[in-house]
Amino acid sequence: MKVLIVDDEPIARRRVRRLLRMEEDVEVVGECSSGSEAVAAIREHRPDLVFLDVQMPDLDGFGVVAALGDERLPAIVFVTAYDEYAVRAFDVHAMDYLLKPFDPERFRAAFLRARSHLEQVSSADAGRKITALLEQVLGGAKAGAVLAANSSGNGAGAVAAAATPARVRFLDRLMVKHDGRVFFVKVSDVDWFEASGNYVRVYVGRASHLIRETMHGIEAQLDPNEFARIHRAVIVNLDRIRELQPWFAGDYIVILRDGRQLKLSRTYREALQQRMHRMP
Repeated sequence: MKVLIVDDEPIARRRVRRLLRMEEDVEVVGECSSGSEAVAAIREHRPDLVFLDVQMPDLDGFGVVAALGDERLPAIVFVTAYDEYAVRAFDVHAMDYLLKPFDPERFRAAFLRARSHLEQVSSADAGRKITALLEQVLGGAKAGAVLAANSSGNGAGAVAAAATPARVRFLDRLMVKHDGRVFFVKVSDVDWFEASGNYVRVYVGRASHLIRETMHGIEAQLDPNEFARIHRAVIVNLDRIRELQPWFAGDYIVILRDGRQLKLSRTYREALQQRMHRMP
């Protein structure tokens, strides 16, 4: 695995390099101290993985991603001392987010996650190449038949899957703060989201957390098959809904599985009822 280290602090670069020495089959292809250097190095060395500092002179980490545009991007692990950038980091599909100071265990978890992703991508690329070769030699229809006939064989399922279009990637976890700690919550564990001034409150069981996000922003990142807006200030996990009860003036009450009640506005009632009707 070819790795590039980008950080404007020499001490930080040395620490990442030292931790990488603990891993097998890793080649550090370079170190950069600024965003412009990082763009040039990525284009030159084509690294598989980049540990990318967010705040740097002349061009920050997000600017590096933007500068590369539609070019082939490596896997990226953002590194910074400021947790406020975490949500934005995942918006650009970062593999992980390391908050300084991080310990060796946290670093290794991020590295292994990136390595696992790269191995899956390599397998998918191999599958696409095999599919393309079959189509070239046999023609599209025959190639499809060959893939279908072998879909139960070892490895063939991965080839067939690789030939399918990539799915839209929805938000799968949120970064929250609690008692001075920063940790992640699986989106599937969230019961509902509620607007709270310039923030969004996330309800998970009997706990709740504030995140720096807007309702429009969070709704755009959620899987519409799993979450629905029921009020201008509330988005609910469809799997948590137990029943709907009529209320006043055309409004309804959404009753969750744990008995908690949320108001369903007339504006969103018909759309929610249709979606609940389609649910298995």
